[in-house]
Amino acid sequence: MFSLLLLMLCCLSFAYAQQPDSTADQDEQATADTAPVVRRRFTGPLPFLDSVAHAAELRQQQISDSLNMVYVAAPDAARPNLYVDSILKANVYKGNHYLDLSLKSKSIQGYGHNRPTRDAWVIAVIIALLLFTSALNITSTKDMRSVFQSFYVRRTGNAAGKEDSPINAWTFIGLFLLFGFTSGIFLYLLTNGYYKVYYTVAGVQLFFTLSVVIITLFASKFLVLKFLGFVFDISKLVSEYIRALSLTYFNITFVFLPVALCFSLIADKFIPYLLVITLLLVIVIFVWQYLRSSVGIISNFRFHKFYLFVYLCALEICPILILIKALNIGFR
Repeated sequence: MFSLLLLMLCCLSFAYAQQPDSTADQDEQATADTAPVVRRRFTGPLPFLDSVAHAAELRQQQISDSLNMVYVAAPDAARPNLYVDSILKANVYKGNHYLDLSLKSKSIQGYGHNRPTRDAWVIAVIIALLLFTSALNITSTKDMRSVFQSFYVRRTGNAAGKEDSPINAWTFIGLFLLFGFTSGIFLYLLTNGYYKVYYTVAGVQLFFTLSVVIITLFASKFLVLKFLGFVFDISKLVSEYIRALSLTYFNITFVFLPVALCFSLIADKFIPYLLVITLLLVIVIFVWQYLRSSVGIISNFRFHKFYLFVYLCALEICPILILIKALNIGFR
């Protein structure tokens, strides 16, 4: 009896202990069903196929993140934008309540303009004229010194006007050719380079045409003076007058030569100042040498002053005016 009672107590205690365990199992199963599934990363070595799949998965995830940053994700608002900052710094108004604004723009930007270029052969011609002048100075040093000194020393000018003038014929021809070609290149630069006057000829042909016209014009003038001296029997007086003219033209040549060099190198905005300086130098040479010598020569021959006026208009002033009109140039 006691043994039967002991057996029943053991069965009851075993049943009571088994009931909580089943309840706990049910609670654990419910928790497992409701909790999120957590994937645990395997940290151990993977087989070859699993490692390839794992690498492909990581690559796909990297591409997806990159596309999200470029096309989907917004840029960082805290990052400074240097382009916008530079625009704001350059254009944002920082004045005194818009009271200091001006109607005129301070911008110096524009469309620009084409820089005019001069012919390259002009420099070659000027260098050739300078070399020709040097050759004349070497071969006829005494004659060149007399030409230069005639401007400063009146006694030299009077000596140059005598029959035994130290300037020989070859030096006279060389200086006369130098005067013609120097005047030709100066007129070419003035008409074609500055005033932009165009003719039927251009370039080197225009330069030679102007030079030949000037040489022919002044040579014809000397021939006319010789003819007048022969007609009126004043050949000696005319010869002295021609030498005074020659010294004047030769000294003007030594002004035109450096002026032509500057003309071909400086900018157009400085050319008006160069022309003013050239005109002043020519006037000084003309007044100081030509009038000083010619008045002394003409005063020795008594004639009516009206004839002098007619001569100056016919052979001195009129040819220059005709040349200016023919070239279609003038002062601006």
